Amino acid sequence: MADPMNWISNVVRPKIRSFLKREVPENAWIKCPETGQLVYYKDVEANQFVIPSSNYHMRMSATARLKSLFDGGEYEEIVIPDAPVDPLRFRDERRYTDRLKDARTKTGMQDAVKVAVGRLDGLAATAGVQDFDFMGGSLGMAAGEAVITGLETAAARATPFIMFAASGGARMQEGILSLMQMPRTTVAVQRLREARQPYIVVLTNPTTGGVTASYAMLGDVHIAEPGALIGFAGPRVIEQTIREKLPEGFQRAEYLKDHGMVDMVVHRHQLRETLARLCRLLTRAPAVAQEEAPPAPAAA
Repeated sequence: MADPMNWISNVVRPKIRSFLKREVPENAWIKCPETGQLVYYKDVEANQFVIPSSNYHMRMSATARLKSLFDGGEYEEIVIPDAPVDPLRFRDERRYTDRLKDARTKTGMQDAVKVAVGRLDGLAATAGVQDFDFMGGSLGMAAGEAVITGLETAAARATPFIMFAASGGARMQEGILSLMQMPRTTVAVQRLREARQPYIVVLTNPTTGGVTASYAMLGDVHIAEPGALIGFAGPRVIEQTIREKLPEGFQRAEYLKDHGMVDMVVHRHQLRETLARLCRLLTRAPAVAQEEAPPAPAAA
């Protein structure tokens, strides 16, 4: 005869536990990289992905960036011309095409850069956003084509172009073809300049490698988010090369502002109004008229 205790232990108790267990989504909580504090995801999302207690700026997706930038969160996404997929038929531990497929499933994007046109405080503007979640925001042929399309769209529509940069550098799976995007985007920046439209770069965490060596450092104004890592090679590589200890905060946004590489460091909560003010100033557009308060009632 079967032992009834085994039945209770193996069948009844697991069912009771599964019934009583509260299902919590894996991404319900975010751990602050700076303090280690656990913060509820919805609270961080409502705070523009800034940890309320530490002011640490988390990464934002391209869609979230565009929604927070444009009036009412509404914008027209620009179609990016097709670029060759896996031109070198690259394979390391996995096939490059498989890595691309995973990145597209994870982010819902075709590649690392999304471009859109919308209204910023009533003024037409074009924006490009680099999503670090797509293969580290790496610069390949498709991403380069997107940046160039954004710059050309801004020139054609006579709007400012705002570039949110976030990248680990050039995409190694495309070899020399990825490095060629550096001069190509540089030429497109020059064309926007010839069209006499402003180019504003927002440097987010991290912005490194070939992106820093090209369009990310060619803006008319460079804004950095607090604490963003910005540079070409990483601090560890530099220390090993020069065999010296780097200064405190080296390559961080605040250090670069103090040394003239960045024009301003702006908290994400003030970023939209700062960009709107800069766009109006650089295009000489009139300021938005403030609604006048109704006159106070006359005293009886």
